[in-house]
Amino acid sequence: MPYKEDKIIKLYYSISEVAEMFGVNTSKIRYYENTFDILKPKKNKKGNRQFTIEDIDNLKIIFHLIDEEGMTIKGVINKLKESKNEIATTIQVIDRLKSIREILIEIKEEL
Repeated sequence: MPYKEDKIIKLYYSISEVAEMFGVNTSKIRYYENTFDILKPKKNKKGNRQFTIEDIDNLKIIFHLIDEEGMTIKGVINKLKESKNEIATTIQVIDRLKSIREILIEIKEEL
């Protein structure tokens, strides 16, 4: 199996880095920041947003519920109030399954 370098984990990510992670415009990230209470990026002296890993995990939850589950913004707000931890666990399982799938595909290609 080929060697893979670990991804570099930073303490803070810029809004452009976060937008690139999710394949969206920065305006969509700003809109979600204003809409959802769970997104609270820090701002530096210049006013630039600094997203933490927790913010990115919260965005994963939001994007999952909107894009994959087809929920409305209002529905997502209500769902987050009811069971945010349950949704976060589900998304962690989905992410882990996706990484396992990638590994299995690599192994299959090597055969």
